[in-house]
Amino acid sequence: MSATLRLVLVWFALLALLAVTVGATFLPLGPVLPAVSYGIALAKALLVAWFFMDMRREGALARLAVATGFLWLLFLLTLTFADFASRAAG
Repeated sequence: MSATLRLVLVWFALLALLAVTVGATFLPLGPVLPAVSYGIALAKALLVAWFFMDMRREGALARLAVATGFLWLLFLLTLTFADFASRAAG
């Protein structure tokens, strides 16, 4: 598969994920909606990092830096959700 075709397919996948994100906002998912939205955003970020930033061709150190960034973001989001959940409503 040529590089141009691969990038076009990834672009269409990103557009499809965008459509899923917009569609999910209209579904009555309640408290699950943020988790679904963050999951879709993570999938889009991984596609961009892997294909458009060429992480599949980078060395181990660059991949480790990207993985550390995602891990740090997951850590911060977990602490934010824990703080939000521990507060009294009202």
